Amino acid sequence: MPDLGLDVLLKGQNMVRLLGGLGVALRISLLSVLISLPLGILIGVVMTWKNPVTKVIFRIYLEFIRIMPQMVLLFLVYFGTTRAFGWDLSGETASIIVFSLWGTAEMSDLVRGALISIPKHQYESGAALALGKAQIYFYIIIPQALRRLIPLSINLITRMIKTTSLILMIGVVEVLKVAQQMIEANRMSSPNAAFGIYLVVFLLYFIACWPISLLAKYLEKKWR
Repeated sequence: MPDLGLDVLLKGQNMVRLLGGLGVALRISLLSVLISLPLGILIGVVMTWKNPVTKVIFRIYLEFIRIMPQMVLLFLVYFGTTRAFGWDLSGETASIIVFSLWGTAEMSDLVRGALISIPKHQYESGAALALGKAQIYFYIIIPQALRRLIPLSINLITRMIKTTSLILMIGVVEVLKVAQQMIEANRMSSPNAAFGIYLVVFLLYFIACWPISLLAKYLEKKWR
């Protein structure tokens, strides 16, 4: 039986620290989602307007966030802006800013895609019933768009949770950072601890994301 180093998790408060690190990752994800969802919905609606100025501005923003790796954005916000502008920015705050920017861009594109996927005759049918533009959106367009949007936005939440693993690179003590600290502290006594600890980290991420993925699949199947 190979030594997986799982005994390291039972030493002192190691398992509690690991769960605390997962809590940090989930807290950053939750705050980023709460910020990016309303902003993404607003920008997504604006992107469907026929105003060429707003289309160009938000398209540039969307493509910039998509092309730029999240790691580079984290370094740019945490290291670059703090030196350029001289402000004191914590790793968690920088992470929330970056993931909010990323989540807003992704959410706005999902909203835009959901709105433009509604057939034009739905708008025309609403107009034929003498409904105003606001009534058409509220009673006809938005309910249909939500069916397309909610499963995709839930999947975005799981992606955001998993991508928070990058924040260890700017010193945030989340679950992977705690795992690294535990491995380093027990390198001599448990040289094989890395496999067991990272396996537990994998299981923790799986437990956190799996129910959300099941919810997305359920809603997609129900509304298909």
